[in-house]
Amino acid sequence: MVQELAVAGVALLCVLLVYAAAAARVVKQYERGVVFRLGRLAGSAREPGFTMVVPVLDRLRKVNMQIVTMPVPAQDGITRDNVTVRVDAVIYFKVVDPANALIQVEDYRFAVSQMAQTSLRSIIGKSDLDDLLSNREKLNQGLELMIDSPAVGWGVQIDRVEIKDVSLPETMKRSMARQAEADRERRARVINADAELQASKKLAAAAKEMSAQPAALQLRLLQTVVAVAAEKNSTLVLPFPVELLRFLERAQQQPQPQPHPQPPPAS
Repeated sequence: MVQELAVAGVALLCVLLVYAAAAARVVKQYERGVVFRLGRLAGSAREPGFTMVVPVLDRLRKVNMQIVTMPVPAQDGITRDNVTVRVDAVIYFKVVDPANALIQVEDYRFAVSQMAQTSLRSIIGKSDLDDLLSNREKLNQGLELMIDSPAVGWGVQIDRVEIKDVSLPETMKRSMARQAEADRERRARVINADAELQASKKLAAAAKEMSAQPAALQLRLLQTVVAVAAEKNSTLVLPFPVELLRFLERAQQQPQPQPHPQPPPAS
């Protein structure tokens, strides 16, 4: 009798161990456990740590609560100003309601990916090329709103959407390069014209001051000569006032007085 009780006790212990092994579950820190009992949702999500389920009746589904980084495949589209572009992006999202992520949608990752692709094509058609190239922050916010609206019902929250790259046709790249070069040349010409205008005003003011003081003009001439001579040039050209040149010409044109003949000495 004692032997039979011992065997029964060992058998019961084995059954309990098998039951405990089948019922024991461990949920990691970044996960939540959703229990389905006979196909129906049983209670709220299980927190991280050790938990127990009813074998055979319960099924535990673990849902990752970490932020997921999902690249959005490049999408071809035509902008509002009729330019063909190819745009790719990246989306950051996480599950906030694990039960809805399993019940409301078959595969929430695939659903978010498809929604991101359709939203990206839609935002391309509503935007100009300049917006895609220079105003990406506004487009990112628009994409986030378009994706987050249906994703809320799936228990998913969109954290951020970023447009990564905008690919243009080669002909458009060359046209933009020519446009940028022409714009830089135009700005350079405007800057040079402004500099010439300012310099002419300064020179006019300086000439007005020098006209009142002729000695200042001579000093300026001497400074110019010194600056030119400092360059160690082999030839030095000195400007002369026009009045001095005219004076020299008049002096050369005047007839020279003929010397009177001396009388011969008396014998």
